[in-house]
Amino acid sequence: MKLSRLVCAAAIAAIALLPSVTPAESPDGFQPIFNGQNLDGWHGRPHFSPIKLAELPEQERADKLAEWQADAEKHWSVENGELVNDGHGAYLVTDKDYRDYELHLEYKTVPRADSGIYLKATPQVQIWDTTEEAKFKLGADKGSGGLWNNSAGAPGKDPLVCADKPFGEWNSVRVLQIGARTSVWLNDQLVVDHAIMENYWDRQSPLFVSGPIELQTHGGEIRWRNLKIKELSTEEANGTLAAKGADGFESIFNGSDLTGWVGATDNYEVVDGAIACKKGKGGNLLTEKEYANFVARLEFRLPPGGNNGLAIRSPLKGNPAYEAMCELQVLDNTAEKYAGLDKRQYHGSAYGMAAAARGFLRPVGEWNFQEVTVDGSSITVELNGNVILKTDLSEITEYMADSAHPGKDRPKGHFGFAGHGDAVQFRALSIREL
Repeated sequence: MKLSRLVCAAAIAAIALLPSVTPAESPDGFQPIFNGQNLDGWHGRPHFSPIKLAELPEQERADKLAEWQADAEKHWSVENGELVNDGHGAYLVTDKDYRDYELHLEYKTVPRADSGIYLKATPQVQIWDTTEEAKFKLGADKGSGGLWNNSAGAPGKDPLVCADKPFGEWNSVRVLQIGARTSVWLNDQLVVDHAIMENYWDRQSPLFVSGPIELQTHGGEIRWRNLKIKELSTEEANGTLAAKGADGFESIFNGSDLTGWVGATDNYEVVDGAIACKKGKGGNLLTEKEYANFVARLEFRLPPGGNNGLAIRSPLKGNPAYEAMCELQVLDNTAEKYAGLDKRQYHGSAYGMAAAARGFLRPVGEWNFQEVTVDGSSITVELNGNVILKTDLSEITEYMADSAHPGKDRPKGHFGFAGHGDAVQFRALSIREL
């Protein structure tokens, strides 16, 4: 939660100082983010950590923003409806932050220029001179469009193909970003396929939940045009995540009744195609089948203050938080009554053992998409396209309240829900066994 608040503070500071623009939406849902006439809706900022910017005293932050804006206005101009940078000065940043979206733009640059597109204030979709041999050691020969600031060897760092057009021609870029999951097409060729974009500013944390688009300038003239963006609805974002890599998953819920489930069946009901814990009820609803290593996908919706959990390799009896491999929390982190919890009790955490990153739930009442990978003693939780937990339970030696977790080494067990009296709902449940 802390990082998201910091980035929001920086964005608010920028917006407060600069004019805003609200372009008309087109029939396909895209909005222009450059009006073709001036820099309205944009402000200047160089390569500077949004975390550090948010931490500055208010006056110092305002001074820096004013300084960067003045610098940007010296080096950015508009010619024939094109946004032009001379290769110098502060980068250009949208006043608005974006969470899940599809971005389209075109660019044209010159030899020996080196540029890029920051997503959520983070570097970057790389733009190279693919002929500059001095930068082949950095990957320029592999082509533009990769997430160059990802770690060496990480998916997305190098583009899948070299798709750059010759100098003097316009290159088209399409970016689809949901959470940290990022796909990039360069000139209609897929160059990054659903890769996790790393948080360059804080490698130990997921990518910021939202942030601005930023156009880098570095060493030579670059021109931009036809910049437009479509913000994705929750349904569009979740649907895209669910469709990616769906092969091999088998449904574990028929959408109409609790066939295939055992345990506290009287305390759960099916409502509009979702399994719902009855308000004031609870207990464990588990699959008849046991699973060892698997990937589970589901959507869940929390009421205000909602509390439930995913039982992982659970026995049929006992408390999954201790008797199962673990209980993965399903919790409204924003509820005031939960403000003082141990960090290992918030959403996505392996209860009492390993803390998940916070700030990535959708607003209460919206459906969230979650993927859980259980492989040996390792668990990965991906929430709305962001990896919020990646842990090896065999390495856990400290437990909340010094409570033993005798089930954490279970090799297999049932999957399901550990209800705590709140009307939490689950749907689109599927599992792929590893």
